[in-house]
Amino acid sequence: MVSTRLLWQIMFLILCFYGMDVVYCNTRYSIPEEMPEGSFVCNIAKDLGIEISRLISGKARVVTKGGRQYVDLSRDKGTLVIKERIDREELCKQTTPCSFSFDLIVENPIQLHRVTVEVQDINDNAPLFPKEYVNLSIAENAVLGARFPLDSAIDTDVGLNGIQSYELHPTDKFKLDVHNQNDGSKYIEMVLQRELDREELDEIKLVLVATDGGSPQKSGTVRINVSVLDVNDNAPVCKQPVFKIEVSEYSPSGTVIGTVNANDADDGVNGLVTYSFALANKEAKELFEINSNTGEITLLANLDYESQNSHQLKINARDKGALSDTCKIVIDVIDENDNTLNDNSPSIQLMSFTNTIPENAPVGTTIAVINLEDADSGKNGIVECSVNENIPFKIESSFTDYYSLITDDILDRESLAEYNITILVLDQGTPARQANKTVTVKISDVNDNPPKFNSEEYKTFVSENNFPGLFILTVKAHDADWGRNAQISYFLNGEDVHVAQLGSLVSINSETGAIQAVKSFDFEQFNFFVFNVTARDGGSPPLSSEVTITINIQDQNDNAPQILYPVQTGGSVVAEIVPRSADVGYLVTKVVAVDVDFGQNAWLSYKLQKVTDRALFEVGLQNGEIRTARQVTDKDAVKQKLTVVVEDYGQPSRSAVVTINVAVADNFPEVLSEFTDFGHTKEYGDSLTFYLVLALAAVSFLLITCVVVIISVKIYRWRQSRFYQSNLPVIPYYPSHYADTGLTGTLPPGYNYEVCMTTDSRRSDCKFSTLSGQSVLVMDPCFSETMQHTIKDKNFLGNPEVPEMRN
Repeated sequence: MVSTRLLWQIMFLILCFYGMDVVYCNTRYSIPEEMPEGSFVCNIAKDLGIEISRLISGKARVVTKGGRQYVDLSRDKGTLVIKERIDREELCKQTTPCSFSFDLIVENPIQLHRVTVEVQDINDNAPLFPKEYVNLSIAENAVLGARFPLDSAIDTDVGLNGIQSYELHPTDKFKLDVHNQNDGSKYIEMVLQRELDREELDEIKLVLVATDGGSPQKSGTVRINVSVLDVNDNAPVCKQPVFKIEVSEYSPSGTVIGTVNANDADDGVNGLVTYSFALANKEAKELFEINSNTGEITLLANLDYESQNSHQLKINARDKGALSDTCKIVIDVIDENDNTLNDNSPSIQLMSFTNTIPENAPVGTTIAVINLEDADSGKNGIVECSVNENIPFKIESSFTDYYSLITDDILDRESLAEYNITILVLDQGTPARQANKTVTVKISDVNDNPPKFNSEEYKTFVSENNFPGLFILTVKAHDADWGRNAQISYFLNGEDVHVAQLGSLVSINSETGAIQAVKSFDFEQFNFFVFNVTARDGGSPPLSSEVTITINIQDQNDNAPQILYPVQTGGSVVAEIVPRSADVGYLVTKVVAVDVDFGQNAWLSYKLQKVTDRALFEVGLQNGEIRTARQVTDKDAVKQKLTVVVEDYGQPSRSAVVTINVAVADNFPEVLSEFTDFGHTKEYGDSLTFYLVLALAAVSFLLITCVVVIISVKIYRWRQSRFYQSNLPVIPYYPSHYADTGLTGTLPPGYNYEVCMTTDSRRSDCKFSTLSGQSVLVMDPCFSETMQHTIKDKNFLGNPEVPEMRN
């Protein structure tokens, strides 16, 4: 049949289940123990502010969960009274403070009040010795100061009501020495303070009184009978005052855990030592046993480290003559970590975990929160948490049993994109027990690496006159990032060349980096150009890098040499005059030519291709100077025609041809007599006969005369302003972008000069002379008479009297 209390508890749970309003409060009272039944405890109605009628209508009652019900409710008075005797020592033993709790329940509506009653100790127990009589046998030759342990009294009261003092009567032979123990108990010894004389007194009667501190005080006594023995003057001596023994908590019953040794110097019966517990509580006597003859301590029951991890025993070593020594035994219980019945290995539980983090996560970023548990006690329950080595992660302790897995270094996805982290938990037991858990953390990419070109600089060569669309080279960059962050595009970026102009020279494929020529290059316009290529990734924000591209244009022999001097005209004949008195090596004239190509393609050589008298003239291979190869004689023809070929060293080579007319004569009339013949040359490629030229000249006489006069005046003025009325051979005028500064006859295009020098490279001075010294004659083959008339004019070349001028 179900009890009434159980029915009320079930009803209470049902009301709570259906959501009835519950008022809950906590009230605490204090009462002394041993109050008689019906004693007033408190006015609970007044203290809780509840009307008496409410207690009656609400069927107020006291509910105790398990155990005994020490108080009851008087509804009509609203008071709590003692229902049965309360013994604090029975309820709580030595635990302080001592209390019990119960619930006061009022229905309709439900009200629940938790009441705690503290039971105060009263001095209701007197000290009690284990024995009423103690018999001691003490040799008469016992030394002063010899100690004789006595069993202490037991008082179940606590605090001041417990034992406070011991007294020994009489004290003429012995005095009492009281020692306080760590557990609060007292260890008492009787100390001999005056020598014994068996012949004077063979028996001593003493009374030991234990007094508590209660009010009124209570005491307990034990009678001590001391028998004085004769001639046993050596007491047993323990080898050490304190013996320490360690015992596993799972040592089986019957195990000998240690041995106490004491030595007695006496012989015979007086040297035999027996062992016994001098002081041991009930629990210790149930756990341990000592062999009185051998001193071996045997385990009687299983130990429990969690219940009590250390035991202290007092061992009395006594000889047959009643002499004794006391030693202390400390038994430490070792907590075992290999309990097969209850596996207490550490456990790992992830409270939170992030399996992917960006590579730019700051140091100290939390990856996981870990909870660790170990059910063992002591060092067996102390755990250490760690992770595998050589990874940028570490474990930090957050709170008790909680750890954080955090980053310990800068992450780099490009070095390692995934980590397998093993969390290892190890307790400090022997042998140690462990647990581990492996988690995988992936590193997500951020755009932290700019594209990097395979080469720090690109240089290449392209021959001029290339076809548009020619592939030049491919630039390649790589990006250590991943996905879109590693998608690279290429762009042109002008440095020495403007971007708009650069686009007319080359183009680049934005995906492959292939560079192509947009047009045909001309070495004579520029021989190299430099620009940059930018590689940009697809990250946000994007990162980029640049590389310098140098394209050198290689020269091809696409330009033939150009003759600067002598100037080839289409309507007149230019003749160089060589006097018949000229020596060997006389400078006739100099062929000046340039080649706008570069290097070997611009190196020039000069050769005589066709000459009237090959033995009379020679030309310098490198400088183009035409000199006499022998002495001029009277037999040499007046008119000489030389064809000079100027050829470069290109492959294939290109050349130019110049025709030079030379007059060998000492005076102008002699030259003029031969003028008409010069007009019949095939210099201009004309197939007309000499007579046709004369006919045309007669018809055009008036017009040509005017033209010749104008030309003569222009030439005169030009000579006056350019050469300061010099009588030296005619010097050609070079355009500002040409110059002849050496013996090779080449003019590098990179330098601009305006030069004025004589045709004779071996002379360093300039001398003006009279008209008779003129060595160049400009003639029109159709108008020789007009030219003769003009030459006779004294003012044609200016004042003949000009002072000499030296450089």
